[in-house]
Amino acid sequence: MADEKVLEAQKWVNATYGGVTGYTKCPEDGQTGWATMYSLTMGLQHELGISPVVANFGDGTLSKVAALGTIGIGWNKNDNIVKILRHGLFCKGYWGGDTGVSSFDPVAASSVDQMKENMGLAKDGGVVQPKVFKAILNMDAYVVLAGGTEKVHEIQQWLNGRYWGKSTFYIGPTDGHYSRDVQQALMKAIQIEIGIPENQATGNFGAGTQAGLKANTVGPGSSGIFMQLFSAACVFNEPVPGAAEDDQRTHFTDSWDSDIDGWVREFQYFSALEVTGRGDYRTWAQLLVSMGDPDRPATGSDTAYTITPSRAQKMVADGYMYVGRYLNEASAGGGSKMLEEGELDDIFAAGLRVFPIFQDNGRSLDEYNWPNGYAHGRWAHDQAVHFGFNRGTVIYFAVDYDATVADMPKIIDYFRGVSSGLSSKGKRYLFGVYGSRNVCTQVTQETYATYSFVSGMSWGFSGNLGFPLPANWSFNQIKEYQVTNGSDTFWLDRDVRRPKSDNGQNSVNRPVSPAAEFIANIDKLYGLAQSYGKGDPNRLATDYYRQLRYSGTQWQALIAGVDWSFIDYANDNGAELLSDLNDPFTGLTVGPQHLLATAAGQLIKPASSDRHTANEGDVAGWAGDLMTFYGEWRRDSDSYASGYTYCTERMAKIGVESSFAIGDLIEDADGFLLAEKMRAGTPINKAVRDHYEGTGGATRFQDYVAQRFGSSASTASDAAYAILTNTTNLIISGGRAYLVLSTAGEGVILPHLLPSDKLREYCNGFADSLMARAGLEARSQAKYLANHAESFSKES
Repeated sequence: MADEKVLEAQKWVNATYGGVTGYTKCPEDGQTGWATMYSLTMGLQHELGISPVVANFGDGTLSKVAALGTIGIGWNKNDNIVKILRHGLFCKGYWGGDTGVSSFDPVAASSVDQMKENMGLAKDGGVVQPKVFKAILNMDAYVVLAGGTEKVHEIQQWLNGRYWGKSTFYIGPTDGHYSRDVQQALMKAIQIEIGIPENQATGNFGAGTQAGLKANTVGPGSSGIFMQLFSAACVFNEPVPGAAEDDQRTHFTDSWDSDIDGWVREFQYFSALEVTGRGDYRTWAQLLVSMGDPDRPATGSDTAYTITPSRAQKMVADGYMYVGRYLNEASAGGGSKMLEEGELDDIFAAGLRVFPIFQDNGRSLDEYNWPNGYAHGRWAHDQAVHFGFNRGTVIYFAVDYDATVADMPKIIDYFRGVSSGLSSKGKRYLFGVYGSRNVCTQVTQETYATYSFVSGMSWGFSGNLGFPLPANWSFNQIKEYQVTNGSDTFWLDRDVRRPKSDNGQNSVNRPVSPAAEFIANIDKLYGLAQSYGKGDPNRLATDYYRQLRYSGTQWQALIAGVDWSFIDYANDNGAELLSDLNDPFTGLTVGPQHLLATAAGQLIKPASSDRHTANEGDVAGWAGDLMTFYGEWRRDSDSYASGYTYCTERMAKIGVESSFAIGDLIEDADGFLLAEKMRAGTPINKAVRDHYEGTGGATRFQDYVAQRFGSSASTASDAAYAILTNTTNLIISGGRAYLVLSTAGEGVILPHLLPSDKLREYCNGFADSLMARAGLEARSQAKYLANHAESFSKES
């Protein structure tokens, strides 16, 4: 809705200064925004004699305002400057008074005092100091905005009130949000307190600042200004992901207490710092800048240079255990940085592990869109297969420039394309994201990237200033330096690795795990779940297999979260997460992680007794795959107008690439059947053993279709139609929209909006494809049982 006072300001400033050199007109729409504030600023500059005018309230404008003298009640040296003040107050949400009154009156002064109080400044009768004038003509808010917190608001006010008079310090927002401006304000405050001359307090994390922090460790018994600054930095970096509820958040204080102590320990652990329980230099640095202390120990690295045997040995001697290498050359420019043939052998021989990176230029926004992401996902898959990377390997896709908040929609769309591209190739690989803290956080939240590789050494990036480490960070790139290795030199980035995160790969072309290995793995895991002593051992075993891809916020809402304490317990006691399984009945490679996530869905939220409907547990298996496959059909609808034909030609077909491949259907069927056995009282290890060593897998599709859909094509079609058109369950409809958009890109018709006859045709194709699979299985069952009759008779 348009604000009449804002509209009045827009019309006045455009009419008054429209002909001034350099002036840019603002929209006349009654909506406050930067364009309006810039126009008011340019009007002020014209009144101050600045030409040409520019859309920036810089030091030159500030000094000219200072030359006006004290602007208080009764000031009337320039009618238009008074009007600009009044219009600025209206645009900020304060009452500016009568714009026809040419002098600065008590009404306007009262609003300035109210604004100062909100800023954290002392009331002084409404005097408009130059920095206050600057604050009136920007878009900073001085009340808590949606999503902000009172704690951050209090600290913002404190910073403004204590430091606004310093020459390089400007009045910052008090909106309750930690941001780049707030980070810079805190840095300048620290610099001033450690004794850096105020005209040199720029907010940069330079040698003087680092020396000052090293000299001001805080800890038990500390109090005073450095405790206030330190605790402010702590609040700005909360919550600590994975910490106990009481230790995720802390408070602003002038003395060390148990609350700060517990939070600091959790933060140090999360950040892969030594847990000292003190605000030492490395903790200060990690709180303030994205690279933290660039000289702290690091076991990870990445490089664009070939790792020769000699270089690998040097890296190991220097303490490195991991190295990131590129899967591809850039399609234009970028030089040579791709893995060379035989290089992985040299890396593994030295004892290093590898994590692969994909980057095709990636240095400007116009490269980031869904089609590019889709193409890059498929390209990365092919390259990873070429080099032999094992199933389940995480590939990091790079955003190698300072992407802003405004860039995020296109960046996110790109990663949805990446996800779709990898899915279309059979979901062999997982995707991670390389970029600034904000890029990693946003991409993870919107596309569920497995891990984040943070470009921390680019600490000045807007996406790093004012943002905490993403919860799923695996590597933090902190320093680039040149390695001297005898007469050889090469450039290397130092990466801190987070414990219990991406472990990279120490081999390629690993043989697919046979069923016997998976059975033994589940036996061990079930035993650990029993010894853990808390919760259902069956569910805990499925929790363990959900940890990488099926435990995020979407899955928490869909079925439930996982027990991370058990996962840590299992890892500490030798559990292993398998990435693949050789199905003994088909010889195909399937994914046990998706299989057991499907089982978890049916175990936690079993299918309704009305088989014609579907629920969240179904979305964990067949229904989720059907949603993704729908997006794939709509993406390819120019070639496949018929959804029925698309299903019967591309769903669960051996040798056909699709997001609903034969392996996905095997995982859906086996997961469902295992869950049904567990719900009937069979332990998961016995259910797995019986299924893969007995005859269960031979009749999997027939049994699955019978138990879930009553062996009825019409029932399967009805259930598919129900889940694709459900708009009352926001978890299902929201998840469906995400899966479809990720696969097809923006502009796709969501299934509940498709004409019902076309959607029903698609659902019938799904149902008939299922029935065909069950029929094929029934016809081959006799042959399988005949071939294994002798071994079965011996067992019996």
